[in-house]
Amino acid sequence: MSTAAPITIDTTRPGVPLSRLIKVELRKMFNTRSGFWLMMSIAIVALLATIGCILFVPNDQLEYSVFGAAIGFPMALLLPVIAILAVTGEWSQRTGLITFTLVPHRASVIAAKAVASVIVGVVGMSVALLIGVVGNLAAAAINGVDAVWDFGVSDVVGLLVANVLGLLVGFMLGVLIRNTPGAIVGYVVYSFLLPVIFQLLAGLQDWFRDLRPWIDFNFAQGPLVDGGPEGEQWAHLATSGLIWLVIPLSLGVWAVLRSEVK
Repeated sequence: MSTAAPITIDTTRPGVPLSRLIKVELRKMFNTRSGFWLMMSIAIVALLATIGCILFVPNDQLEYSVFGAAIGFPMALLLPVIAILAVTGEWSQRTGLITFTLVPHRASVIAAKAVASVIVGVVGMSVALLIGVVGNLAAAAINGVDAVWDFGVSDVVGLLVANVLGLLVGFMLGVLIRNTPGAIVGYVVYSFLLPVIFQLLAGLQDWFRDLRPWIDFNFAQGPLVDGGPEGEQWAHLATSGLIWLVIPLSLGVWAVLRSEVK
């Protein structure tokens, strides 16, 4: 009777590199049918927004900034959902046990998900803005006028940064809540309800009007798509971002690192 050789684990082998984890997370985003069409929705929505501008915006107002604004608004809702699903899928689809068993370094997995989400967001926004360029050229050709490029490089960079920050807020909610419906509802409340409350409060209370730029992250991001922040506006963005993004994200990552995966 032969005896099976004991199984040994080589603990000295290097861990899975972050670049490989990022590739895996990117494949997971596109491999399922729902994930594929969610990614495709970025281009589809950008195309629909571009066509809508050509059809409904008066000819003398068709400028690239109009296309940029029309494309940027739906992206502000789509990109955070992509980031939320990248995180909460591990819990809602019960794949977390496999993922964190194969790669027990949870911090590396979370970092890979964040980087993959940002890559998808930047590439998606770039594709959407290119569709807007084609739309602006097509509108100029249809109307027989020169295309107006009033949306410069700084405006494009500001729009990208604003959407990446929105995506990271979605990622933060995904890590903090770890439940897809709950995180999406949280993002809707954060993006559409809180700004209204802050605006009403600023209109009623003088003391809050001066305080608002320091604690309202959405308000502080306004200069990003309006020529770029200057001076104290950077401090507003950093302070409100610390309150609404950095601290909750740190708490969420801390909870993920210590939670029991079932």
